[in-house]
Order: sequence, then C-alpha cells, then structure tokens
Amino acid sequence: MSEPTDTAPDFTLPRDGGETVTLSALRPGPVVLFFYPRDDTSGCTKEAVAFSGLRAEFEAAGAAVFGISKDSVASHEKFRDKHGLSVPLLSDAEGSVCEDYGVWKEKSMYGKKFMGIERSTFLIDGAGRIAREWRKVKVPGHAEEVLEAVRAL
Repeated sequence: MSEPTDTAPDFTLPRDGGETVTLSALRPGPVVLFFYPRDDTSGCTKEAVAFSGLRAEFEAAGAAVFGISKDSVASHEKFRDKHGLSVPLLSDAEGSVCEDYGVWKEKSMYGKKFMGIERSTFLIDGAGRIAREWRKVKVPGHAEEVLEAVRAL
C-alpha cells in the first residue's frame, strides 16, 4: 500500500488511436489512472462511461484521465467505439504497470482462483506523487468521488 508521498511509478504505454502516453510527461497536471479488469464487461463499461461523461469536468480541474487494462490497443479501440468513450485507454499488455501499481491480484469467481486486475484508481498530483488511491472500487459514484478529490488537490 503506497503512502501519499510515494512517487507514482512512471511508464510509457500505447493508447487507443496509436499514440503512446508517458506518465512523467504529463506533469505538472494531476493525472487519474483507473485500472479495470477487461474491455466491454459490464462494470468496466459503466466505469469507463462514467469517467468519459465527466471528462470535461476533469479537464476543467486540470486533470488528465486514463483507463488501463491488459487488453490490446485494438480491443480498446473497439470498446471505445462501441460505447462512445472519450477517455484515453492505455494497453498494459505485458502487465508491468499493473504489477508496479500493485493491482495484479489473485481473485476468485464461482470458487475458481485466477489472477486479474483489481479495479483500482490512483490520483497522481502535479509533482508525480500518489495523492490518493482507491482499491476494490465499486463503480456507482466512483468517478464523481475521484473528481471531488482532484478538485481538492
């Protein structure tokens, strides 16, 4: 578990649309990273739609928002187009960023254990430190709560 003074692990990942995003290059603006298990599953869709719906408010508060999963860029583009998502989606196909942020966890469903992404969100301040983190996120109201935290920075 990281403390608010911990520097956020830097990364460069490919995104939908073919560009790459480097976390440290986004300073001094705050950044929201929401890690989600899979493209086009119900909870992940609701979460991505919620963040997309508030994108203008996040931008007005000076923050960039990115979704991250292990899905491919091609999968992200289909997901984005199908649901009209406006937040950029980053592909961590190797899983190294998920490991760095401690969101790659053993999960269980219907009694079966497997490894997967634990839905988590990180708010990174303008100095590149983790200002706040949310683990085991419940989607309803989450994007709004994160927006309030950005405004409080």
